[in-house]
Amino acid sequence: MRTVIGVKFRDNGKVYYYDPGESVLQEGDCVFVDTLMGLELAYVAVANKDVDEKVLKNELKSIRGIATINDKKVAEDNKVAAKKAFGICKEKIEYYKLPMTLIEARYLFDKSKLIFSFTSDERVDFRDLVKELGSIFRTRIELRQISVRDQLSQMNGCCGICGRELCCQTFINDFDTVSVKMIKEQNLSLNTSKMTGNCGKLMCCLRYEQNVYEDKSKKLPKPGTKVFSKTEGYGIVDSVEYLKEAIRVKFRDNEGNYYFKKFKADEVNVCDK
Repeated sequence: MRTVIGVKFRDNGKVYYYDPGESVLQEGDCVFVDTLMGLELAYVAVANKDVDEKVLKNELKSIRGIATINDKKVAEDNKVAAKKAFGICKEKIEYYKLPMTLIEARYLFDKSKLIFSFTSDERVDFRDLVKELGSIFRTRIELRQISVRDQLSQMNGCCGICGRELCCQTFINDFDTVSVKMIKEQNLSLNTSKMTGNCGKLMCCLRYEQNVYEDKSKKLPKPGTKVFSKTEGYGIVDSVEYLKEAIRVKFRDNEGNYYFKKFKADEVNVCDK
């Protein structure tokens, strides 16, 4: 077992584990941590807890220190400066007529780097833009292209077709793979316009019950399977309602006409052939 803390860099961001060392931290505390970008300020989302080392995928980094009130003020000042930088960068994008949409600007804590996040449907040559931004802000400039799904996760207040705030803006930290196969297995409409979210990709919520469908599909007969009913005789499974554990079976009467009937899965026997 190993003692860790979980930190976030934004409210609805992913949780990253760090070694707290000798520090005992509470949820909401601010700490300095090393990232791929550099030194950043993060807040504790998971207080000290022991976890199995097998769960930890990568080598744990130690926190660099606990933020003071002064440090928090610097972080707030950086946010104000980043907001101004956002406006300037947006003007420059329009000046150079670049096919990109600016999403966010943020400074590292020590202002050693200014990071601009953007979306675009095509490859963008922003070398001239980077040079000019570097001369304006006198720091390293990084332009990061992000997906539309990542863009939505950084916004607030957007609602889905369910009427609730988007999952990616409230609690989803990692985007799992969602496929058309899931729509078929859950017997949902193949009209993808009804199955896509605000980002234009298949809705993340399709994933929530998928493990249940996968588990039940192993136990229930699949469409096309031959079954026997004591009341109706032999028939072929036409469709399956996984959550209700019910099946719709197609039968043929003595006159050669087809008819359908629903059964609980345990009310019929699956034939070997």
